[in-house]
Amino acid sequence: MELWAATTIRQPVSRVYGHWRHLENLSTFMTYIDRIRPTGERTSHWTAITPFGHRLEWDAELTDVVPDRQLGWRSVGEAELPNCGRVRFDPAPDGVSTEVRALMVFVIPGTELGGMISRYFGDTPNELLDDDLHRLKQILETGEVVLSDGAPWGKRSRKEFPQRPAQPLSAGELARGAPA
Repeated sequence: MELWAATTIRQPVSRVYGHWRHLENLSTFMTYIDRIRPTGERTSHWTAITPFGHRLEWDAELTDVVPDRQLGWRSVGEAELPNCGRVRFDPAPDGVSTEVRALMVFVIPGTELGGMISRYFGDTPNELLDDDLHRLKQILETGEVVLSDGAPWGKRSRKEFPQRPAQPLSAGELARGAPA
């Protein structure tokens, strides 16, 4: 499965690249990335939680590192979900902003997990990466991700699909708080 998306962020290339280069920041805007722990100068350990609650872990290495321009990576070893990707950071024509173009490729295994992942993503897998880049844009431009009432507790609310139309939370929902 190949995912691609692009956005323009009103921040200089060095800031956008720097935020992404600190891989532990990816979990703040990528929906299914739970944690990334650097293990070396170009290596890291990734943990993801699928929409079905299945935990995936793999090691990755940076492959194409061009400061303030591009980052590439690939999974190494025995990854349950082999993957690779690249993100480019280009100055936008306005001279202030950064154009971000991301590509991610996943090898969906022929297992039961692979079938579930394929069915879940359906015809619109690029929307997931597009939404991730939109959250990155919000973080870098405003300092936070704006949440709808359908997901008032951010990533912890994954079990709340589908979202309902915007409306205030009920007293019971406020009392329950974020799901554990």
